[in-house]
Amino acid sequence: MDDYPLLNLFWTMLWFFLWIMWLFLLFKVVTDIFRDQSLNGWAKAGWLIFCIVLPYLGVLVYVIARGKSMGERDVKRARESEAAFQEYIRRTAGPQGGAAGAADELTRLADLKEKGAITPEEFEKAKAKVLA
Repeated sequence: MDDYPLLNLFWTMLWFFLWIMWLFLLFKVVTDIFRDQSLNGWAKAGWLIFCIVLPYLGVLVYVIARGKSMGERDVKRARESEAAFQEYIRRTAGPQGGAAGAADELTRLADLKEKGAITPEEFEKAKAKVLA
């Protein structure tokens, strides 16, 4: 341990951390290049080659040139995903059906009967229809 002082350990850990952060950024940039619908194939290929041939410079230039739109695309994608999820929930839950929907409908019918809005015969017919 005497051959590797604490300061050298600190610098090693710092450079390792920065390298890992750069890797995450590289994957984010490459993913953004492929997902961006506004870029044509040649532009995507150019950015990809730039990020592969000169990786540090390529990623830095991409973030400077397209960083704002990259964030906007992420926000748009997150909103679309959330909207699709909410629509899925609405579609699968559907209109109130099953036991809970029937119970609510029977409660509403009983209230109408108590208020005199429907007759007991109408209540029985509606109840039979709900339970069927």
